[in-house]
This record gives sequence, structure tokens and C-alpha cells, in this order.
Amino acid sequence: MSLPQVSIVGRPNVGKSSIFNWLAGRRLAIVDDMAGVTRDRMTFLINEKDRYFEIVDTGGIGINDVDELDEEIEHQIELGIQGADVLMFVVDARDGITPLDRSVAKRLRKLEKPVLLVANKCDGDNWETQASEFFALGFGQPILVSAKNNRRKSMLTEALHESLPPESQPDAKEIEDPDMKFVIVGRRNVGKSTFINTLSEADRMIVSEVAGTTRDSVDVRFEMDGKTMVAIDTPGLRRGKSRTDIDFYGTHRAHRSIRHADVALMMFDCTQRISKVDRKLCNYIEQNYKPCVFVVNKWDKMAEHMETQRWADYIHDNFPSMACCPVAFVTGLTGQNCKRLMNHAQMLFKQSLYRVPTPRLNRIVKEALVRHPPPIASNRRRPKIYYASQIGVSPPTIMLKCNNPDSFSKTYRRYLLGVFRDTLDFGEVPIRMVLEASSSSESQEELLDT
Repeated sequence: MSLPQVSIVGRPNVGKSSIFNWLAGRRLAIVDDMAGVTRDRMTFLINEKDRYFEIVDTGGIGINDVDELDEEIEHQIELGIQGADVLMFVVDARDGITPLDRSVAKRLRKLEKPVLLVANKCDGDNWETQASEFFALGFGQPILVSAKNNRRKSMLTEALHESLPPESQPDAKEIEDPDMKFVIVGRRNVGKSTFINTLSEADRMIVSEVAGTTRDSVDVRFEMDGKTMVAIDTPGLRRGKSRTDIDFYGTHRAHRSIRHADVALMMFDCTQRISKVDRKLCNYIEQNYKPCVFVVNKWDKMAEHMETQRWADYIHDNFPSMACCPVAFVTGLTGQNCKRLMNHAQMLFKQSLYRVPTPRLNRIVKEALVRHPPPIASNRRRPKIYYASQIGVSPPTIMLKCNNPDSFSKTYRRYLLGVFRDTLDFGEVPIRMVLEASSSSESQEELLDT
């Protein structure tokens, strides 16, 4: 049984995304004074009074998009309306009824679905008298709220709860945490949205040749081989400083999505050279110790002209510190190799969760020290490691208790990381190594020698 859906609709700039964030209790959708910021549908799962339902944010009806994506945005709005069990029709209390509000009302009256009329921006009692005029739209008395000032949220959620269809038992997969959450990042027009539409087998994201079509990070939930996945589509980043607020928010959302994902798919267009934007994204992925797959997209355009190994070498030459990351060659439009890529991404996620027994880890460290002892430090003392233990997963985090962490050079640290990568079961994921000075009681004997 699919979850009930509540779609938020209305003309541009009435505060639909503000209400979406308000109900979700999180800053998910970009909110800006510029009309037409929302293009793709955004969804969020809500549990109200032990009843699960999904809220859907949609673009503004009647928008004249600056990139001439009116038809694509309208298609996403229509999908949101048709898939809804309840429609939340949002109007602006300060503006009163506009011709476009009447047009939206006419469109919704043709549907045999419950419609909640919500007058937003009732920031004070003085707006409430004016808001009563919306009764003329034919959907009863409006619910007067202010997402900005947190007014009457309980009234709105109560009305939503009463409007939902008869309660039924939801499918557990629809409400449980996903088996894996992965983020797709890259610069503009590398094919991220097309890739997600192919994986989800749905028209979830607007696809266009216009650069910067996707403006926000959008979670897309789907099933593959009986497992629940969440794909996070992110805005394509542009070179240089953010030119507009939308660019700034898009960069911020992309970084946030990287931090919250289990695996990052760093996507390249095989017909273009690696850029400064790619390097910045890879640097951010590396800084956050995220398992990563380098995804070379649109390979159908290059397969006859270049061997995969040349492109793989090209990537690893540009990102030598991420040499452990595998490289996948896909065609997002047709789905070629996409399933294999997802299987590999799941394997990386499992690697990042692996725990090494402490005795085994100490044996490996002891053998590494015997094979290649750390060089004598500037204080004429040889650095010592007393014992090792894994203190975390995702990323795998190994703590080494030692006499003087600063005495271990970067070269020797890389050596130890290489040993861990070659001998342990997380060879393709980042490893965080922490060197910590031991207390006097711990350093009385070298536990590695016992």
C-alpha cells in the first residue's frame, strides 16, 4: 500500500517551499524571493499522530521560467497533482486574490480530491480579516497560517490529518530507513538527473540541455533488487564564486548532501576535460572521508574512440590521493552499466561499515613496524606505537596509541595507511587514522610486543 501524498500547489511566490520546510521541520527546499526557484518535485515523509504521509513541494503554477523550462516544470506539477491524495492550495494573504489564484482554483475544482485552502503570510491579526476573502475561491474557509512566524501549525496539521484517506497499513519499505543513501555530484550538464530517472524508472527530475536546470538537492526514493535506495540529485556547480543566491544555496545543499550520504558518485562527462569544479568537489568528498566511485557518463559517445583504461588513468593522475576509488563507465540515458555501478556502490558502503578485530589489527601493525620501522625523529628518539584499535566506522577509523604523534612523518603515515588498505577488508574506501599520545600508565609496556 503506497503512502498518502499531500501535494503543495499554488502560484509562484506564495510560500509553498516555506510551508514545506515548516511542516518537515528542516531546511530542505530553497526559499528565495525570486519567483520560480522550485522546479523539481521535493518529497518528505511525515509522521503525524502515528499516521505516515508524504508531503510534496511543487513549482509555481503559471511561472514564466527564465530558462524557458515552463513545459518541464508544468509536467512535474501535473505529476504532483495527479499523484496526490490531498491538495494543499496555498495563497498569499497579503496579496489577496489574484487572477492566477482564480486560474489555479478553477483547475483544482475539476479534480475529485480534497483541497485544503491555506492562506500563508498571515504574520499578524491585521491580515486575517483580509484573508477571509479567499472563501470566494470555493474551497471553504481558508486556514490562516504564517510559516515564517510559526503561526497555527497545529491547526494545519490537524486539518491535513482529517483530510487523509482512510488509514491503511503502509509498506514497511516506505517508512524504514533506506538500505543505502548515495549522492550524485558533478558540474553542470554531466547527466546526473538523467541517471537518476533511469535508476528510479520514473520521470522524477527535469532533464534539459539548459545548464543549471536542477537548483536544489532532491531525494529520490526507489527500490532495486528488493533494497530501498535514496538517490540525492544535486545542482551542477559552476566555476568561480556564486553569482546569485541560488548558486550559493545550490553549493551549500550539494556539500550538505555529500556529508549526509553513505556513498558519493562523482560524475564526469567523458566528452569534457576534468575542470577546477571537479577538483573542488573531489577535494570536499575526500575531506569528508566519503566512499566514492568516479562515474564516467555518456560513454556511448566515446567507447569507439578511447579505451576505458586511458580515462581511468586520466582520473587517477588528476586525483592521486583518491587512487583507491574505483572508476565506472556508464551511459545514464540507456542505463548501460548502471546496475553494475550500483552493486559496486553497495559493496563500498559495506566496506565502510566493516570492523577489524583488535588482535588482528595489532598483528598487522606489529608486522608493519618490523618490516619498516619509523625513522628516528628530530629528538633522536624512535617513535613507538603501543597498540591499535578501530574506534569507528563509515569511515573506518583506526586509532594508534603512541609515545609522540608528531614524530611520525607524513610519509610514514601514508605507509601505514597503505598497509591497512592492502591487508584489511576496506581497500576501496577512505580510512581515517588517528595518532594519539598514550598516558604514562599505557606506555609502561608496548602492548604490541605481548
